[in-house]
Amino acid sequence: MTVGEEAGIRTANEAAGHELILAFGRLQGAANRLEYILGRALEVECGISHLVFEVLLILGRAGEPGLSMRVIAQEQVLTTGGATRLVDRMEAAGFVTRVESPDDRRGRLVRLTLLGEETAVRAAGVHLENIKRYFVEPLPAADRERFAEDLRILSHTARDVLPRLP
Repeated sequence: MTVGEEAGIRTANEAAGHELILAFGRLQGAANRLEYILGRALEVECGISHLVFEVLLILGRAGEPGLSMRVIAQEQVLTTGGATRLVDRMEAAGFVTRVESPDDRRGRLVRLTLLGEETAVRAAGVHLENIKRYFVEPLPAADRERFAEDLRILSHTARDVLPRLP
């Protein structure tokens, strides 16, 4: 007996119609569509990608003295090489700077520049309005707080399952 049969799924049609598979597909579809809508607004109105905005937020949350490339990669589920290329582009745009680590003379940390701080604030205003419009307002008011908490639980559970980068 296969795993699918153990779950009561014997055909592709049954798989496609399974309520949990449908629910996860809807979650993924909503996330992808919202990512596109909100990311596009950041590009048009602020000239940055959603990924750049997320890194600006991560660095803003971290404050001084900054974060290592490894931590940035881990937070965004990127390879360290991918994070390095992204930070290279952000540094060229003037959003971040690399500084020596106070704890490790060989290490470098990434932190926001004044332009990065200003860009994060401006983009946050745009992003917040779009979150309200496309993510919050379609939900019943009575369910919004619980939905946000459920998403936090799912996010932390998934984060904790991912392997840590060396």
